[in-house]
Amino acid sequence: MKGYNKIRKEILGILHTKLPKGLYYHGLHHTLDVLKVCNQYIKRGNFDDHTSKILRLGALLHDIGFTVSINDHELRGTEIAEELMTKYDFSGKDIDRVRGIIMATRVPQKPLNILEEMICDADLDYLGRKDFYVISNQLYKELKFNSVLSTKLEWDKIQIKFLGAHKFHTDFAKIYRQPEMQNRIEELKMLVEK
Repeated sequence: MKGYNKIRKEILGILHTKLPKGLYYHGLHHTLDVLKVCNQYIKRGNFDDHTSKILRLGALLHDIGFTVSINDHELRGTEIAEELMTKYDFSGKDIDRVRGIIMATRVPQKPLNILEEMICDADLDYLGRKDFYVISNQLYKELKFNSVLSTKLEWDKIQIKFLGAHKFHTDFAKIYRQPEMQNRIEELKMLVEK
């Protein structure tokens, strides 16, 4: 795919320099984590090079909208993606696929195809991992910084509700992430009841 390495470099540069302060969760580290999980999906799924790069671009661009606004960042991200991909001569079809991947991450998630399912599960992969509390605390710190919530108890209640409603989409995540996520729900309920 012509232009992939150049656009990748530009995206990483934008994320490194233009994300606002206070994004303790939605920082460059999160994008790189989502990209890493997508790469694992690609290896398990045996995708062709072109499709793999479309998913990687979606992963790299899925939170780039935060460089413009905390609100509607997915929509802003699709605008930035279109602008960058047009600059590097990507086809309209590829741009549409990446826009769909970005919008699929909007909560509540509504993926329409396998690539969108993979980005959704990669974006929230931590919900069923051992590093859940470390990452969850980063999100709490970010939400507190942006005055979205104020207390840890409030955050724990929100997490219980969110995790209880969340469903993974891919077979891998259903098998390897869903059970751990259920454990987190029970642990959080015990914390709230103390």
